Amino acid sequence: MSTSEKLVKPRPLQAGDTIGIVAPASPIQRSMLEAGCQYLREAGYRTFYFDNIFHEDMYFAGPPDQRARDIEEMFERDDVSAVLCARGGYGANYVLPYLNLDRLKKFPKIFMGYSDVTSLLTWMNDAGLVTFHGPMVTKDFAHPNGVHWPTFNASVSGRANWVLDTRALPELRAIVRGSAEGILYGGCLSILAASIGTQYEFQPEGKILFLEDVATKPYQIDRMLMQMKLARKFEGVRGIIFGEMMDCVQPGGQNYTLEDVIRRILRDLRIPVAFGLPSGHVPYGNVSLPFGVRVSLTADYEEGVRLEILESATEAKMTAPTNLSQNV
Repeated sequence: MSTSEKLVKPRPLQAGDTIGIVAPASPIQRSMLEAGCQYLREAGYRTFYFDNIFHEDMYFAGPPDQRARDIEEMFERDDVSAVLCARGGYGANYVLPYLNLDRLKKFPKIFMGYSDVTSLLTWMNDAGLVTFHGPMVTKDFAHPNGVHWPTFNASVSGRANWVLDTRALPELRAIVRGSAEGILYGGCLSILAASIGTQYEFQPEGKILFLEDVATKPYQIDRMLMQMKLARKFEGVRGIIFGEMMDCVQPGGQNYTLEDVIRRILRDLRIPVAFGLPSGHVPYGNVSLPFGVRVSLTADYEEGVRLEILESATEAKMTAPTNLSQNV
């Protein structure tokens, strides 16, 4: 899918709606699920999950066909308004062959997660569904200050023209100067790199590409970025913005920064490159990002970085410009 106009948007999430919870990858802890559900209820939502969310099969939350079926059934249920993933881990790639995307497109829902869930977010997005990179139930919703509520609310409510910039997020900075407009897309760098050469390979052309990871050494980041570059995955990409990249350092110290590594690989692309957007693997304040919608990115060494979400991610459209810096 090359343009957001072709995407199927879900209806917005409202107070009192029911959020369905699925575990598409690794097993979950009941106590953490209960903590996350309690926080969602305090925020004004109802929660629902199938009993088999607690299944365990080695390091998976049950067999892949069951996990796919749970996602499909959550989409099809009239009483469920959004589907949040409980956690990532590993195993969402096993679900891909079992998931019927045509069924999901008949009943579009907000679908949110990150980390290993990236394989589902990008595949659904490529097939024509808006998806959401953001907090998960047993991770971010289960901890105080785990969720960045301004962006969660903006993403799921149908708001357009909202802004994230260096004023809102002081760690957000430019690596390569420039400006561009495109479709927001991406996720966990490791998962995107692993998709190359498969029928579920991510499709970044025409996109503002968001990349993030955790506890990955700089040379491993280098290797994955070079794999993408040599696979020509950056051709047609209009801009790149990196996440917080938590714990992505060389044990024992290093005389270079991760930004140095990234700049060396990407500067010849002549597109804006930014760093420090805290979505995905972050210690707190997990920012929600809608994938599949039109955005603009400006990166400047003096003025900082500005990411504007230009259109709503759901059917409803609220067009008043909003800078979320005042709510952080």
